[in-house]
Amino acid sequence: MSDVAAIEKFVKKYKDLKNEIARIIVGQDAVIDQILISIFSGGHSLLIGVPGLAKTLMVNTIAQALGLDFKRIQFTPDLMPSDILGSEILDEDRHFKFIKGPIFSNIILADEINRTPPKTQAALLEAMQERAVTVAGHHYKLDLPYFVLATQNPIEQEGTYPLPEAQLDRFMFAINLDYPSFQEEVEVVKATTSDVSKKVNPLFSAKEIVDFQHLIRRIPVADNVIEYAVSMVSKTRPNGDTTADLVKTYIDWGAGPRASQNLILAAKTHAAIHGKFSPDAEDVQAVAYSILRHRIIKNYKAEAEGVTEDQIIKSLF
Repeated sequence: MSDVAAIEKFVKKYKDLKNEIARIIVGQDAVIDQILISIFSGGHSLLIGVPGLAKTLMVNTIAQALGLDFKRIQFTPDLMPSDILGSEILDEDRHFKFIKGPIFSNIILADEINRTPPKTQAALLEAMQERAVTVAGHHYKLDLPYFVLATQNPIEQEGTYPLPEAQLDRFMFAINLDYPSFQEEVEVVKATTSDVSKKVNPLFSAKEIVDFQHLIRRIPVADNVIEYAVSMVSKTRPNGDTTADLVKTYIDWGAGPRASQNLILAAKTHAAIHGKFSPDAEDVQAVAYSILRHRIIKNYKAEAEGVTEDQIIKSLF
């Protein structure tokens, strides 16, 4: 199959996938789009939202519709690296045997990742970066596709271990979840307080998803679009030559080269789901907020004056 025909097939399957997810999840259209873009781009996402916004249900539904294995890990202060990676035990023949932990799945929901100490966070981040884990000197490959969706509660800071900036950078997207609209909340209450249960049909196989991820990487990008993405990222750095006054005033640290890579990859996927065969500047802008939001570090002046990351990113366009 040619790449053009493959993209047309991808557009159709993507629409079917959205319709299947919409049978369970009411609204949150932009959030679902961003999660799916990061899956097909081969990245990971951080979901930031208050409790009760159906984050777990959303991830579970997406995993079922994609036909993938799904595991949820509830992060707590006493969680150890072996609790997520697995550990070696002595079997009845007195041989060491490796028991795989919950990290060996296609989609991992790392619930409240900032509740667990840095040692356990680092174990998960190694798996995210390398798509493999090392336990007792042995290297174990993880099944592809592999996608981590971590959640963070922005309002409760007691007893938490915030992710360091270097670790936040491993996430392709930081996605903000908002409260549903009045009408959406009415629909949610109707759907969840009745005795009718709906099932999600798997529409993809793991191999199909990996093939689509390779297809996305083969999409050509014009040099001017790559230059546009790189210049947008370089404008976030306070000591750069092209830096705007707003950035110099309110930003301590800007985004690194991984932001430029992710902007282009996500722009390719954004173009593909809309039936385009190459991304343009509009596709870069469409994904820029979620990619840059967690990679720019505001200073105390921005905090004092209530300047948000999204306002700063908008000024870069």
